[in-house]
Amino acid sequence: MTLEDIKSPFDGAVIGQVPVASLKDVDGYLSRAEVGAKLWRNTPAHVRSAIILKAATIAEENIEELAQIISGETGKSIVEARAEASRCGEIFRLSSFEGSQLYGSTLPLDANKGTGLDKLGFTLRQPVGIVVAISPFNYPGLLVLHKIGPALAVGNAVVLKPARTTPLTAFAIAKYLKEAGLPDGVLQVITGSGSVLGDALVSDPRVRKVSFTGSTVTGTHIASIAGAKKLSLELGSSCPVIVMDDADIEYAADAVALGGYINAGQVCISVQRVIVHEKVMANFLDALKPRVEAIKVGDPKSADTKVGTLISEAEAIRVEKSIATAVSEGATLLTGGARTGAIVMPAIVCGVNPKSAFAQDELFGPAIAVSSTTGITDAISIANDSPYGLGAGVFTKNMDNSIQAARELDAGSIHINWTPLWRADLMPYGGLKSSGIGKEGVRSTVNEMTEEKTIILHGRSW
Repeated sequence: MTLEDIKSPFDGAVIGQVPVASLKDVDGYLSRAEVGAKLWRNTPAHVRSAIILKAATIAEENIEELAQIISGETGKSIVEARAEASRCGEIFRLSSFEGSQLYGSTLPLDANKGTGLDKLGFTLRQPVGIVVAISPFNYPGLLVLHKIGPALAVGNAVVLKPARTTPLTAFAIAKYLKEAGLPDGVLQVITGSGSVLGDALVSDPRVRKVSFTGSTVTGTHIASIAGAKKLSLELGSSCPVIVMDDADIEYAADAVALGGYINAGQVCISVQRVIVHEKVMANFLDALKPRVEAIKVGDPKSADTKVGTLISEAEAIRVEKSIATAVSEGATLLTGGARTGAIVMPAIVCGVNPKSAFAQDELFGPAIAVSSTTGITDAISIANDSPYGLGAGVFTKNMDNSIQAARELDAGSIHINWTPLWRADLMPYGGLKSSGIGKEGVRSTVNEMTEEKTIILHGRSW
């Protein structure tokens, strides 16, 4: 295979090389995965668990190495990269535990009319076999581990296709697993063209499960060609946050200044739409603007940088143009929006039409769209007027508002008095509508990565 340079989006420096696979290589990866799947399925759960726990220890011993790799290939700040690297060991540990706890249930067959006590029924879970995991660029450690950790823990073989721009983190994680004793063929990392390799991998009948995180367009394409297999699709979003007139404005401004700009807004659960009650709009913007302007942007390796680059200059140009288009359509740029290379200054865009592309389309950049509302029912209607439904947040001191929002907002995760940019690795995570199919979160992923069989033992009456 030929080698491809991986470059820093901040300064273009080459930080590593990876082999580039072609279509003809796919069969070899899947053939090795077939062998690995058979071996790993027949490995006792306590042995699998011990290997994954050892990988957790190795990852925790190499947090700084992993953080430098993450920051280098994504352009995110080293502070954020260290936070991501420090969670990797914990996901290994959660996976090790949950993957060893594949409980079934007994079936009360004698409750079936005409059935006596001569039959016993129960359910049994087993690994699906071969899993294809396709991960995005924005969290190359965490979002890889949320797929491969549970998949490996329950006994599957995995072919991992990381984002082409950020494969080095995936190779580092695979190295830790290899050092921990993971057998050959159980985890393979394949790099190269997503459209070429991805189509071949997800459509192959030997693959029993596809786990994909990325755009709704690509996820829909995968669903159309995958065939009869299990799918988990974590797709696009345009997450809303509602700020009611009884909210703690300073607290809400603090939260939005974090939730809209971490990782340069390149997070599926970033705050994109802020729907503010008209009575407190001026106070909210007065509180938010200085907080956003105080965000230190620049060299990702600098200890005081809070927000680094977008993944590429092309993406930064796209975000810059989206902001300019919103302004040309009547919105107001309150602050930010200037671009230098792959860096876009954190932006607040006010007076945004909730039906405009700037509010409706996933931005994936460091800018928020602020619109006004007259009350909780109107705010929920605006929030739900989106093809997406991944996460939402509501700031209010009113219990009635909180319960109405919990009942009526169409989102996979709803945060009362915080933004959607909060996630515990153990909780279910996934969206409604065009935001995807299935759930991640380690325990949920264990279920997604296994299949359930019903067993009936037929005895003779005595």
